[in-house]
Amino acid sequence: MSKYFCPYCNSKYQFKSMSNTGKLLCGLCGEEMIKKSFINFKQIVSLIIVLTLILPLFYTFVISIINRGQMRKDAYQGSNTELKKLYLVNT
Repeated sequence: MSKYFCPYCNSKYQFKSMSNTGKLLCGLCGEEMIKKSFINFKQIVSLIIVLTLILPLFYTFVISIINRGQMRKDAYQGSNTELKKLYLVNT
């Protein structure tokens, strides 16, 4: 349901009344009520800015979790080759 507000009156004291033509009027000042949009331009811009800051962090976190098993495998293989070289040199 759409929300309507009077741009001139305090939002605490507003009440709606219907005119003869079917328009909503402010009960205090008699001005026509304005339809408030669900999302305005400022909210869209701020959402884009927040996403550009958070998505790279989320992406690196997910990639680090995915590659964690591969990193352990590489480290284990590297230590095995070093041990084999040391064993061959000592014998």
